[in-house]
Amino acid sequence: MKNKELDLYTDYLLSTFGAATATGLSAMVGGAVSHDQVTRFLSKTDYTSKDLWQQVKSVVRSIERDEGVLIFDDTIQEKAWTDENELMCWHYDHVSGHNVRGINLLNALYHAGGASIPVAFELIKKPLQYCDVQTRQIKRMSE
Repeated sequence: MKNKELDLYTDYLLSTFGAATATGLSAMVGGAVSHDQVTRFLSKTDYTSKDLWQQVKSVVRSIERDEGVLIFDDTIQEKAWTDENELMCWHYDHVSGHNVRGINLLNALYHAGGASIPVAFELIKKPLQYCDVQTRQIKRMSE
């Protein structure tokens, strides 16, 4: 992972309000980095929880306390008009109280001493398809 590009991108994500875009990052740095460079950087690797942990491990170790806690939470990025696949599918949204089509992300934060650091994430995939006997609808489930 190129640390310079990663540092620039994470600083942009932390400092921007609203939608974060490659074009927005390019504009923020006065065109020093093109939106195409940002897109190429993000699309060349499938980043994992392991990559995140390698980036934040030293920070977590520096704030680690006996009373520190690990917080798990999930969120759904609703994408009502995107074609369905194993990642982009129907999930139950506890906030709205019904199923929504989108991407379900499980994340973990380490919280200690007033600081919260993201330490892990998992995209929830539902690769298995089945037919619901009662409704006769094709549904998806995770392994």
